[in-house]
Amino acid sequence: MDFTFTDEQKMLRQTARQFTDAEIMPHIAKWDAEGGFDPAIWKKLADLGFLGVCIPEKYGGSGMDYNSLAILCEELERGDTAFRTAVSVHTGLNCMTLLQWGTEEQKHKYLVPQAKGEKIGAFGLTEPGAGSDVAALQTTAKRDGDDYVLNGQKTWISLCDTADHFLVFAYTDKSKKHHGISAFIVERTMPGFSSKAIKGKYGIRAGNTGELFFEDIRVPAANLLGEEGEGFKIAMSALDNGRFTVAAGAVGLIRACLEASVDYAKVRETFGVKIGGHQLVQQMIAKMEAGYQMSRLLVYRAGELKNRGVRNTRETSLAKWQACDFANQAADDAVQIHGAYGYSDEYPVARYLRNSKAPVIYEGTREIHTIMQAEYVLGERADKLLNRMLPAWRP
Repeated sequence: MDFTFTDEQKMLRQTARQFTDAEIMPHIAKWDAEGGFDPAIWKKLADLGFLGVCIPEKYGGSGMDYNSLAILCEELERGDTAFRTAVSVHTGLNCMTLLQWGTEEQKHKYLVPQAKGEKIGAFGLTEPGAGSDVAALQTTAKRDGDDYVLNGQKTWISLCDTADHFLVFAYTDKSKKHHGISAFIVERTMPGFSSKAIKGKYGIRAGNTGELFFEDIRVPAANLLGEEGEGFKIAMSALDNGRFTVAAGAVGLIRACLEASVDYAKVRETFGVKIGGHQLVQQMIAKMEAGYQMSRLLVYRAGELKNRGVRNTRETSLAKWQACDFANQAADDAVQIHGAYGYSDEYPVARYLRNSKAPVIYEGTREIHTIMQAEYVLGERADKLLNRMLPAWRP
């Protein structure tokens, strides 16, 4: 595999890096403290084509490949996890799922304005009693004439108060368990929809996260994504893309930790020498560099498989698991290198540590991915449901 960047990818990296340095870095400490970023950022992301970076041009996107999406996510998370999360949810979980599973009518109605950044998309799977155990969903959708009537609740939903459209998963036939889950496109303006932000989060404070409530929402049957009972397959295919973006973002967080630690190690002195001269500090910095390089390779390997249209659940799972663990360790070491100052808001590493924990949990916990990898090695993971998925779009 050749991971040499094309000229287009080099330009994307440079543009994304400049955007992060100019539009995120100067303000992120304030936004993190206030619990939200300036909504004007959305238009700036859209104007640069970032919100539809790997969506085909015919559907309003930039028509780039999966590793271009990875480059964008790495650069945005170097600024703050909240911005990579926004792209992960809007592009990775929502837009890419509409591209794979939507009808032409659905794509033109929902995907095109989202890829252009005129509308924002989100993803509603997790519930108070259903996270890793998807079959524990309680949200229901009952057919009534030309509509489905949705009732239920979702939680820990990114962009809950920001998004215009949501991919929502609900039971249409609970007796069938996984085979009875269906997916729907829900609009914020539909009567019976409401949302509420979660306050007091440990990390990713600049990002909007919260709950969704559905009270007798009438969703047109035309908004059913795929067929009845295909919701579980759709959700898992969406997570293959979402996990890829989370892994790519974790690479950016490792790099942010590395850059901050190297800068500090070159100026801070103890016992008459720069701390970069102490071998235990060097060891932590070396671990960050190793984690950064290994994580990038895992991400680009998964991205290359996606570009070729090859099934990549195993590779994406491994990249997500390892990159997020490396990022969490890098952030912990970055605080240690900064000593007491790392425990304050004077330096960004405390924010990095807070932000690094959530990705270890969402879109498949560390434990879920550990089990997945073991089952693959032991030959016990057939993924029978997912083997019937529609082919992914190949750039």
